[in-house]
Amino acid sequence: MYEVLDDTAAQVILAIESGDSIRRVAQHLHTPYETVRQAVNRLEDAGYVRYDDGLTVVDERVRDAALELVAASAGVSPPSIEEAYVIPQFGDWPFAFTRIDAVYVWTQGGYQVGREPNDYPLFLAVREEDVDAWEAFFESFDLPTAFERQPRHELDGALQIVLEPGPSLDIEHVEGYPVIPRAETIEYMCENYAQFQSALAMLNRMYEDLDLGITDSKTERVQS
Repeated sequence: MYEVLDDTAAQVILAIESGDSIRRVAQHLHTPYETVRQAVNRLEDAGYVRYDDGLTVVDERVRDAALELVAASAGVSPPSIEEAYVIPQFGDWPFAFTRIDAVYVWTQGGYQVGREPNDYPLFLAVREEDVDAWEAFFESFDLPTAFERQPRHELDGALQIVLEPGPSLDIEHVEGYPVIPRAETIEYMCENYAQFQSALAMLNRMYEDLDLGITDSKTERVQS
């Protein structure tokens, strides 16, 4: 079993929603299509997934084993920033990137501010009813959670998860990322205008249906 269920294959299993195409799974994982296709072929040959008008995991116990493997891997080798953006998609509860991460997603990675590789919080909007489940989920990956950004010196690693609970979620998708609506993101940016003026100008150029009345040639691109 474990010869087939390597880290990539385990992530594929966790990313599959019944009926997904290989391309959609690759998009969720932000992994090359061919890499995912090869993993799916191995999993299908082993009988762990079925492809019939879309992908299906044949047994939830396989999904449980995959989650255990990926979490154990994270405990041995801490996730990268890129991997941290994928990990929440392995949970069983809805979420959406919010605050700085909503800006990051809606600008399609074009605007990054206030974070460094050695001090990197991820901001997730979740349902209030799911908070305990999310805390336990991220604990299995050795990722600390809080409701406000914690000082770097109080953490063992660079990554932290900042949860923003609410009674419900309104989720949109941009390039495979679940994110709060664009209007809500713009409202947050306007409330923090000095920080996000350049990002607002960027959005204004990116989306033809927007007319924010902002012109600013200055943009920031920080590689995460």
